[in-house]
Amino acid sequence: MLKFSSRFRSLILCSTMGIFATAAATAVAQSVPVENISRAEDRKAVAVTIYNESLALIREEREVTLNAGRNLLALREVSGQIKPETASLRSLGNARLTLLEQNFDFDLLTPQKLLDKYVGKIVTIVRSNEQSDKETRERATVLANNQGVVLQYADRIETNLPANARIVYNDVPATLRDRPTLVVDLDSDKSGAQRTELSYLSGGLSWKADYVASLADDEKNLDLAGWVTLTNKSGAAYENAKLQLVAGDINRVQENLRVRKQAMVYETAAQAPAPSMAREELFEYHLYTLGRTTTLRDQQTKQVALLSAARVPVKKEYRMEGAQHWFYSEGKTPERGDKRGVEIFIEFDNKGGDLGQPLPKGIVRVYKKDKEGRPLFIGEDQIDHTPKNEQVRLKLGKAFDITGNWKRTDFSRISKRITEQEIAIELSNAKDVPATVRVVEPVPGDWKILKESHPHIKSSANSAMWDVSVPADGKTALKYRVRTEW
Repeated sequence: MLKFSSRFRSLILCSTMGIFATAAATAVAQSVPVENISRAEDRKAVAVTIYNESLALIREEREVTLNAGRNLLALREVSGQIKPETASLRSLGNARLTLLEQNFDFDLLTPQKLLDKYVGKIVTIVRSNEQSDKETRERATVLANNQGVVLQYADRIETNLPANARIVYNDVPATLRDRPTLVVDLDSDKSGAQRTELSYLSGGLSWKADYVASLADDEKNLDLAGWVTLTNKSGAAYENAKLQLVAGDINRVQENLRVRKQAMVYETAAQAPAPSMAREELFEYHLYTLGRTTTLRDQQTKQVALLSAARVPVKKEYRMEGAQHWFYSEGKTPERGDKRGVEIFIEFDNKGGDLGQPLPKGIVRVYKKDKEGRPLFIGEDQIDHTPKNEQVRLKLGKAFDITGNWKRTDFSRISKRITEQEIAIELSNAKDVPATVRVVEPVPGDWKILKESHPHIKSSANSAMWDVSVPADGKTALKYRVRTEW
């Protein structure tokens, strides 16, 4: 039987442990695969569906190469405002992919971030000599980078860098990326090229509808062009993307989203509208699909045509609305009355002809040509989502030549709760054509018109309405007496 000394047994034990340690380290190294990078050029198709409130669904088809077993797939140039918890990667072929873990790396490479990552590490400081065009190199440790860099040299500590110096780094830390990157740790049951689909929700993409209305010379009809204004602040570009827009107010859980204030590049569309976007119903919303692919560049606003309608019948209304506080003022009325402007509205029905389709909410800007045929801006208003067969009503401003003056000519208290008031409203028209002004008076409490110069309509529980004709370059007085009970 062989006998070994204790010293020899210790040597054997140490050698055996070293072998096991080396084998374990090798096994760990082999268990972590090399990162496989997928770039934007690997995209075979892109689809972008944008909602109203800075939200989009991105779907990408990418050609990637996978190994059988575990893979680390780095998907570069995803949106910088991706919602990682919504990301999903699936195979479009016959491979079975099992996702183990995913990480979104948004700590992007900048000079500041690179210097931050080198705190506690050694860098090379290069100084240039302007007289001799020579450079000197010196190694230093980065002690801190708070409101300026602190460097420790072999014989001293300095803060900041002189104008003739720069920092040279050995490498870029793996945690810094030059593009937003989604790293997916997955298992694949097959090796080779795989067609995959990546889908996720992202902030930073939004759209809104804008409309241009051209009012005819006789103001009896208008031409309407609808445009979709797209804004991409997501931190990524989408080349040749299939574009879809969802119109409607979807419910979302409120989040504290960071707003990035960055400059936008504007891309202006031609004035002649292109064919309108195809529309279909989606749940309780409406989905618009552009009939061609388009490119959405980062930090860009662009427009695409939505709809076009010609010779839409339109009505014009002059409207003067009263102020309810006068009915509570116990007879205290200015001697000269209360001068009021007359507002201008136009309205049309969303039906018939080229209309009769859902209009997404947006701003309608109205133009009219002058005598020389030049279109001039005459006002704008915002519309909400408008279904077909509904009326569109736009407030454009106040009339210059039509004005009103409201005055209370009599006030009587019949009892503690009942009052009677007599009102005179003088309407003036300086135009060379007659005009009809709709006067709307808010009347509180339980009320009754006792007498009036023009017949009224009870337009709501607390308002009376009159349509008053005013001659060209003339005036008309509307008078009424009302009893109110509180």
